[in-house]
Amino acid sequence: MNDQVDHNPAAAQQAAFSVEASSLGDQLATIRLGLTKSPVRKWLLWTSLGMVAVIAATSIGQVLLNRWNQPFYDALARRDMAAFLHQLMVFAFIAGGILVLNIGQTWLNQMIRLKLREALTLDLIDQWMRPARAFRLANAGAIGVNPDQRMQQDAAHLCDLSTDLGVGLLQSFILLVSFVGVLWQLSSGFVFHVGGYSLAIPGYMVWAALLYAGAASWLSWLVGRPLINLNSDRYTREAELRSSMVRVNENVDAIALYHGEADARRRLELDLGTVLGAMRRIYTAQINLSWVTDTYGWITVVAPILVAAPVYFAGDISFGGLMMAVGAFNQVNSSLRWFINNIGSIADWRATLMRVADFRIALDETDVLHNREKRIEFGDNDDGSLTFEKLEVASPDGCTKLADSHVEIHPGERIMITGEPGAGKTLFFRAIAGLWPWGSGRIGLPAGETPIFVPRVPYFPAGTLREVLDHPDGPAPASDADISAVLAEVGLGRLSSSLDRSARWERELADDEQRLLAFARLAVRKPKWVIIDEALDAFDGPSLRRVLAMLEKHLPGTAILNIGRGQHNIHFFPRGLTIVKDTGAPALKPVRVRAGAIEPPPVAARVRRG
Repeated sequence: MNDQVDHNPAAAQQAAFSVEASSLGDQLATIRLGLTKSPVRKWLLWTSLGMVAVIAATSIGQVLLNRWNQPFYDALARRDMAAFLHQLMVFAFIAGGILVLNIGQTWLNQMIRLKLREALTLDLIDQWMRPARAFRLANAGAIGVNPDQRMQQDAAHLCDLSTDLGVGLLQSFILLVSFVGVLWQLSSGFVFHVGGYSLAIPGYMVWAALLYAGAASWLSWLVGRPLINLNSDRYTREAELRSSMVRVNENVDAIALYHGEADARRRLELDLGTVLGAMRRIYTAQINLSWVTDTYGWITVVAPILVAAPVYFAGDISFGGLMMAVGAFNQVNSSLRWFINNIGSIADWRATLMRVADFRIALDETDVLHNREKRIEFGDNDDGSLTFEKLEVASPDGCTKLADSHVEIHPGERIMITGEPGAGKTLFFRAIAGLWPWGSGRIGLPAGETPIFVPRVPYFPAGTLREVLDHPDGPAPASDADISAVLAEVGLGRLSSSLDRSARWERELADDEQRLLAFARLAVRKPKWVIIDEALDAFDGPSLRRVLAMLEKHLPGTAILNIGRGQHNIHFFPRGLTIVKDTGAPALKPVRVRAGAIEPPPVAARVRRG
């Protein structure tokens, strides 16, 4: 693999990790687990119970409205003005009550959406931001791509769909229970006269509604089922297009310098083409589904009248009775048609659930990756030293280790750790930090101390420059004079006037200025242990001398381990260690993980990023 592990350590983890497709049961279980742990779960429960009560009351109103049909239409048939006006007053009373209930249901629907999204998104953020999880997931292959879209857009869409479909299903079920009895009673007296014979079918219109809606549901599912995978594919393609656009926006200067606009445009056009292709396939499937649902929709206009017409023309029911039976049939059929009417939304919900739930499952699964493999043991050294005892860091192409099997580093020592390209220097750095715990041996950390780890690309949280530099939980904040002096020593004196300005500093500063700021932060925070991953290698001669002089002045008693190419001042790093790659050692085996694994204890390594 040459230096792939050093310069692209993600390849090591991607080669060793894959996630199996989970089942619907696994997906529902993981979402339910996240919601039951939410602080708003009681609010959601009571709101849901309120929704059930409102829908039940609305169903009672619908039953009363259906009963109103018979006297109203009978009054019309008799041309009875007094009865007609009386029934209008009854209608106003019933409709007014249903209107109030509908408004209450709308408010509850919106509140459930709001709280459901709060609960789900906070749970996903909590799972994602647990120690080292985001790092491991980002290097775990396709499941770790575009986590922002899964937690923001997909989670929001899932909450909206779940609320609408759940409320609609509940409403249809309660209406079905309410009107099945009404329809059964209305059709109990239906008698068919065929060839001089009389045939009575108990609950005739109920059976007709069940048969009619059942056939429509089966055919709709048969035609609309492909939409699940098609929607999932579209969301994946949309995420890739969005990621490409973000990547271009973040590298506009490099694209302009290399005259790479044509290549960038071609890449974006290819990604857009895949999105449009996915949308075309969805639209084709939706058109096929529309042939089924719209055909049944038009048939439904006359179906209840056709079903009851023989009884009406035989004179066994009045016109008002016919309209009452038609209304009850429509309510039962409407409830049974919930699946038909929502097959597209169900497919969309299923695809969105798959993306969100599989993401949450993968977050849990990253903690049990290679549970059949050995793990590096972490412990504390009461004497304050840092030790490596028979440490071997496993990877898919062998293991990375120090040339010496036992290494002890005392407080205040400055160590240069070097290795050939491909030896796994960055993997070794991440193993010390606890980000890559697979291997064997023991890492003993200094008891009571939290090392600061300085990666090649520094991280600055959003906020003021003072918040970026000063220790968030230090014993006392650094003074403006101290911060300004450190900035001047590394050549960033111009930033002294911006200590209280909030900005995205990784965008405002050049790459070398970001690295200088990262080392200035060390001087302000004054840690006892610092471990560096090739961050010093990028400095030119004058910048490197300024940084080393600053570290000499402000961190005289700090132990500093620098993992790099070994081109630095040997007076500053008088002791050297060597990293070697043992390609003959047992390699880390690829593992497929699935939902339902038990979360193990977290890695016992304390990490602060420099």
